[in-house]
Amino acid sequence: MDADAPRAWNREACRTYTPADSDRELQYRTYRHESGDLRLKVAPASLDGEDHPGYALTVTTYPGLDLSETLRIRTVLTFDRCDRIATQFMDLFSASYDGPGSLEDALEYASHRTREHR
Repeated sequence: MDADAPRAWNREACRTYTPADSDRELQYRTYRHESGDLRLKVAPASLDGEDHPGYALTVTTYPGLDLSETLRIRTVLTFDRCDRIATQFMDLFSASYDGPGSLEDALEYASHRTREHR
């Protein structure tokens, strides 16, 4: 367990960097659920090829496997806001998750509750 991550989640990577074409410092952070079946990423939206300012929260199911799938949960302006939403997502997922059979249900629940509703 990581002190910065909710119970059942571990911080996998944490990096601060300055892109070559900018003088603005950017951050990147990933979390992995203790089951190993879900990875959450908080990273600049531009890393996914989008011409969008701010940070994107994405989730990958079964990371590293052929059947892995990545979904964008939300895009916000600041890293701190995106990381707070990630913590909310992790708490909601953990409250609903009850083993491998419920991964999709817990993912849907947490995604729905943390997505921006229009």
